Amino acid sequence: MLSNKKWQLFILFVLAFIWGSSFILMKRGMEVYSANQVASLRIFIAFISLFPFFIKYLRAVDKKKIPFFVIVGLFGNGIPAFLFTSAQTGISSSLSGMLNSLTPLFTILIGALFFKTHVTFAKIIGVVLGLIGAVGLIWAGGIEHFGNNLLYGLLVIAATLCYAISVNTIKTHLQQTDAMIVTSMAFFFIGIPIGTYLFTTDFIAVTKNNPHAASALGYIFILSTIGTSLAVLVFNFLIKHTSAVFASSVTYLIPITAIFWGWLDGESLNLLHLLFITLILFAVYMVNKK
Repeated sequence: MLSNKKWQLFILFVLAFIWGSSFILMKRGMEVYSANQVASLRIFIAFISLFPFFIKYLRAVDKKKIPFFVIVGLFGNGIPAFLFTSAQTGISSSLSGMLNSLTPLFTILIGALFFKTHVTFAKIIGVVLGLIGAVGLIWAGGIEHFGNNLLYGLLVIAATLCYAISVNTIKTHLQQTDAMIVTSMAFFFIGIPIGTYLFTTDFIAVTKNNPHAASALGYIFILSTIGTSLAVLVFNFLIKHTSAVFASSVTYLIPITAIFWGWLDGESLNLLHLLFITLILFAVYMVNKK
């Protein structure tokens, strides 16, 4: 099924909607918990939900692949989780989603420089057009707000660089490894230390004393199980059956979801938004072109 391009595109759009919604869920969680607590909860809950699969597939793991699982865990999940929540203390969730669309650009650069990945002209054109579309969306949504929070924007850009390292690692070194093994192993190596850190904070006290803690935990639970465990698993499947650049192009669609949530929240949607969204969609087509 995943060899069918229509299914690949469908999965890409579903992932874009899930991850585009993640920024709102992080924001809701941070109304009660600190940025680091939300990031820790996200990873720790995802680790717990995937732990049964870790036990099931443990004997099938090639020990030589362990360093690559650690890289995917750190750069694909652990570090970005903290970078994104920290960034959202200074910039909006929608702008974070828009800046996340830099991932395919870094995926091509990292792949070409360090993983000897073959890059076609069509993919380069697609990445450039997608980047223009993403920058255009940022500008249309109020680029003036970014200037005052450059450091926070750089945190998101650093996260996209981490994603690029992870995606190329999976495609190059874990291509033949079952996606469930990749996902469960990656979260195992980061879940325990991050969970340990979580319980050294005032997380329990906040949960007991804040009347809104239950709803915040609900948002974080959705973020962890659907926006992290399930989404990362599906994403790893997508990487195996497509190219690293195509899979990472999901981040070009995330700004569309961010704008959709903004529209539901009463923000305006103008013709410039529609223009740049169209450009992004064409860019995704180019990235997927053989």
